[in-house]
Order: sequence, then structure tokens, then C-alpha cells
Amino acid sequence: MKKLSGGLLALTLAMGSLFAGHAAADVEAFKDMRAVNLKLAHVVNERDGFHIAAVRFKELVEERTGGKVTVELYPNAVLGDERTLLEGMQIGTVDMGVITNGPVANFVEEMAVFELPFLFPTPEDAYKVLDGEIGQELLGKLENVNLKGLAYAERGFRNLTNSQRAVTNPDDIKGMKIRVMENPVYIDTFRALGANAVPMAWTEALTAMQQGTIDGQENPVNVIHSFKLNETQGHMSFTRHTYAPAIFVMGLSRWNAMPAAAQDVLKTAAQEAAEHERAMNAQMQAEQIEELRAAGMQVVENPDIAAFQAAVAPVYEKYESRFGDYLKRIRAELQ
Repeated sequence: MKKLSGGLLALTLAMGSLFAGHAAADVEAFKDMRAVNLKLAHVVNERDGFHIAAVRFKELVEERTGGKVTVELYPNAVLGDERTLLEGMQIGTVDMGVITNGPVANFVEEMAVFELPFLFPTPEDAYKVLDGEIGQELLGKLENVNLKGLAYAERGFRNLTNSQRAVTNPDDIKGMKIRVMENPVYIDTFRALGANAVPMAWTEALTAMQQGTIDGQENPVNVIHSFKLNETQGHMSFTRHTYAPAIFVMGLSRWNAMPAAAQDVLKTAAQEAAEHERAMNAQMQAEQIEELRAAGMQVVENPDIAAFQAAVAPVYEKYESRFGDYLKRIRAELQ
């Protein structure tokens, strides 16, 4: 056993030396590069998964470029809501961001295929499609609107909260004013469920919930927890109606101005930061749910998912032909 341990130790040291040498060589490639600072913005707070992804991205980029590329983080929508951030990237006033897929789909319609309700049974199914050929092909389409998609982080499976009553089936939300993202698929999904879908930016939604001008909203557990929505929303149902990606996205002109070596680092770091965020979200969710319960939120763990799926069938009828062959390809990939 001692011999085996010694061998493993030697192998570990050798590999550590190899990786250290590789990292040093990578950093050496940036020795003569002019220093660049990138402003990365998002709309949520520092407790949220988006910020976890952004921090990891910053660490990786700065380490791998020897500090020649630095990343300055702007959380809490200080540079604007998500649509404003995307428009800023297009014209060069914002460098990059972590942006929910819904607003991105307003710029490349086909990306809204990911927003279709109950499309992905599990997170792993979503990762398979997003990180594979279909997802990467759609990221590439962002270049047509002067944006550069780097990788898919996640917002996660979205669940319904409200201030009125427990929701176990679609009949329970009929007539409720539910905030949704400014995205046609979300609007049509909640209209199909009988709700009064109210599209608005997240920053406005927080105020609307506090003032009682909307009854509810839909978001993953990490958002519900990090924004303490239990203070205005007494009920949550695990509808898991949509898996929402998020995208590390950059202004195309800013991307094109970066040296090829820096582009490689940015893309690789974005993917690694995205995977880090996914793992952290999964790890934290159970604890977040218990904290929400302890704070008084009533949780419906097993709503009638079949009834929800039946109610949103018209959404598929409307959109089936709008996304080219992407829906068909995703379904084939998931078989």
C-alpha cells in the first residue's frame, strides 16, 4: 500500500508540474499584450448563481492571462436591465454579461426554442443539447446581430410563486397576474395556463410584487431564495415548467478586438464557469428550499404536471414551425 501511495504521489506531483508548466506557458503568450479591462454586467445580486458564474469567469481569465485581461463585475442591474445590456453590447457601451436566454431570444428568435415548456426532462438533458451541436450552432447565430455567445450558464428550472394561494393545477392560477420575462413564448405559456401574463423587466417586477400590483412570478429556486421572495410570495409550486439557460455573451466588436489567444481563454473560461455554476446550483438547491420553508413559504412539491403539460399544448402548436427544424432536432437528440 505504501508503494502504491508513493506512486500516486509521484504521479500527482508530476502532473502538477506539467499543468504548472502549461499554465506558465499560457501566461507567457500574453507577455506583450496590451492590458484590457472587460466590464461584465448582470441584473441579479451577489448571492445569485449568475454572480457565482461571473466571479469564477473573472478568476479564470485573470489567472490564465497573467492579469493582462481583467474583468470588472457589475451586478444588481447597475448598468441596466437585460435588454439594455444586450443593446449596450451591440453598440460597445457594455463589454459582456451573463444574460437569461429569454431576452437573448428577442434578438435571435430560434433561441426561444429552449424556452418551450416541459421540453427538457432533466438538467442533464438540457446540458447535452446546449453544449452539443444544436446549442453551439444557435450561439453562432448571435454573430448575425453583433453579439458573441461564449457558453451556456443556467438560470435553471423555473417554478411558480404567488401571494394568493397554493397552486396544484392550472385552474389554481386562472386570472392571477403573473410576471413573465419579455419573451413571447413565456407570455403565451402563461396565457395558455389561464393566467394574466404580465411581461416586465426583473427590476420592475420586484417593486410590483412589493406593491401587490402583480400576484406572482416564475423563476428557479436560486432566484426565489436570493431575492427573498418569501417576503412577498407566500406560495411556491415545483412546476419546473421551463428549463432556462443563461448565456455568457459579449459584444461582437469587443470580441473581434481581442487577440486570438485571449479569445481562446475567454471561451474556455466561460464554459468552465458555466459548469461551475451548474454544479453549485444543484448543490445549494435543497438547502435553499429548506430556508424558504423555514421563512414561512408554503411549498407544493408535487403539482399535477400532466395537467400543466396538457394545458400548454397550444403553445407547441403555435411555435412548432417557427424555430426551423430545431425542435425536431432537440427531440431526436433526447430520445
